[in-house]
Amino acid sequence: MSVFKHGVRPLSRRHSLAAMFVAGAGLTALLGAPAFAAEADLVLFNGKVITVDKAFSVQQALAVRGGKIVAVGGAEVAAEYTAPVRIDLKGRTVMPGFIDTHLHVIPLAPRQVDILGAKSIEDIKALVRAKAAALGPGEWITGYGWDEALFTEKRNLVKADLDQAAPNNPVALTRAGGHSIAGNSLALKIAKIDKVTADPPGGLIEKGPDGEPNGIVRERNSLFLDHVPAETWAEMKGPYIAAMRKLPPLGITSFHSASTSIDDEPVGAGGLANSGAGLTIRRLQEIQRDTDHTLPRVTAYIAFPGEARMKAFGRKSGDGDEWVRVGGIGEMPVDGGFTGPTAWTLADYKGLPGFRGKGRYTDAELQAIVDASARNGWQMAMHAIGDAAIVQTVNAYAKALDSYPEVRARDHRWFLDHFTIMPADATMTKMADYKVRIAQQPNFLYNLEGRYRSTLDDWRLEHNNSVATPSKKFGIPVAFGSDNLPIGPMVGVYAAVTRKGMSGEVIGPQEAVSIQEAIRAYTEVGAYLSWEEKLKGTLEVGKLGDMIVLDADPLTVDPGGLRDIKVDLTIINGKVVYERGLSRP
Repeated sequence: MSVFKHGVRPLSRRHSLAAMFVAGAGLTALLGAPAFAAEADLVLFNGKVITVDKAFSVQQALAVRGGKIVAVGGAEVAAEYTAPVRIDLKGRTVMPGFIDTHLHVIPLAPRQVDILGAKSIEDIKALVRAKAAALGPGEWITGYGWDEALFTEKRNLVKADLDQAAPNNPVALTRAGGHSIAGNSLALKIAKIDKVTADPPGGLIEKGPDGEPNGIVRERNSLFLDHVPAETWAEMKGPYIAAMRKLPPLGITSFHSASTSIDDEPVGAGGLANSGAGLTIRRLQEIQRDTDHTLPRVTAYIAFPGEARMKAFGRKSGDGDEWVRVGGIGEMPVDGGFTGPTAWTLADYKGLPGFRGKGRYTDAELQAIVDASARNGWQMAMHAIGDAAIVQTVNAYAKALDSYPEVRARDHRWFLDHFTIMPADATMTKMADYKVRIAQQPNFLYNLEGRYRSTLDDWRLEHNNSVATPSKKFGIPVAFGSDNLPIGPMVGVYAAVTRKGMSGEVIGPQEAVSIQEAIRAYTEVGAYLSWEEKLKGTLEVGKLGDMIVLDADPLTVDPGGLRDIKVDLTIINGKVVYERGLSRP
């Protein structure tokens, strides 16, 4: 009998139809089911169910009905519930789906080249050359995701490389992380950038030994991208959906979209006359409807729209439903990042006397944003990477919370996004006193190891992306995410537990956490940041049926093997939306 009759794809050859039973079939008889078994939509049994409950208990089976978990327990669950979909786990591990608290959905537009993960500059040149041939001369070519740490050449991409690939097309390729961009000579000419061009506010134009721009601009990608013809939402909706479909194979069942706006709301209700083609609350809701809720749930950071538009919009952080929820005001960078590098630090960069990166706001400018958000009941989720940026942001948060005591008295859950360089204890204590939380990317330790070693002094290097000290010494909840560097949660879990970079060397072992703590930070604490810890993030009765099946048990595998664990199944709302080895539309 085909499970397609029940609207579910079959399992892979390795764990195929033999593992699935129609309600009332042989399994319930073997387990001695009662005459009148309860009905469910999905039953998983004969495995290890990591619940991430308060005791971090491990069970054997669970049942889901109507999108929510109705039973978690031992072998008796499989006998007590009938279901059209029954999955024999064969000893595999189930855990809550990952909640990535900082992720940019990056679609592939028609003029873009897919350079994410490229292993060499020569590979990128070949992709650009092919795109130039397809588009014809004069057309802009863009792309996202190059990373010099992955290149065999072990250097940055510069204008000379792109000139060789596409001399007759303006080219601008954004580095992974989004804090710098490389353009070719034609792009520089269009942007009117030459050897006498001053650095833009908050940004930096790199120059070569001859004083000429080398093509790299830090923290002001817009100098190039503002000249690229704008796409429409109709053109970009499909690519956005395609980008979101890449998340379930990584085990992500919810994420916080770090680049979202309210721009397409009606004019007068918070929107703009020209809303562009970016993600918005309304567009995320449209995507969820059109894909029959088979994509991860989304909490949307909102770029600060100004107080007038904020008031006109009428909604605030926490509003929405279980599929699309309004998040905090963010990520609104207070400084740059180490992919630039332009993160704003309290000490000079190693080997660069006098250089400490750059802040984006004066104290007054930042305070105005935070105060306006507080007055209107919004959560704060500002980007702060360097310790100087963290100090400025925490001070602004504290001043606003003092000015609006009713907000401080509420469960406001304001947080700092990134928190790469831990500040002095006085600031940490202030964060604890004002209940300022952290959304961090432990994978940065792994992927940006080279940048950290070249720019940070010994103490800041040892404590970069610290988790143990904030959570254990100061009691500050730390949630995990990726910021696309890379997106895969297993890299973040690996880095948080082992404190190993790409070289395999341990950096700051005192900041390591246990595998249980890392899993909780990537599940339950992520739900906490959006006031949803009673709805998701753990596998308990009454919570959403969002979970993943892994091919190995992260609680028992050698920590060095955490990155190699594969997601076999991803289940959202009690429905299988991804199965390893099977393609989906």
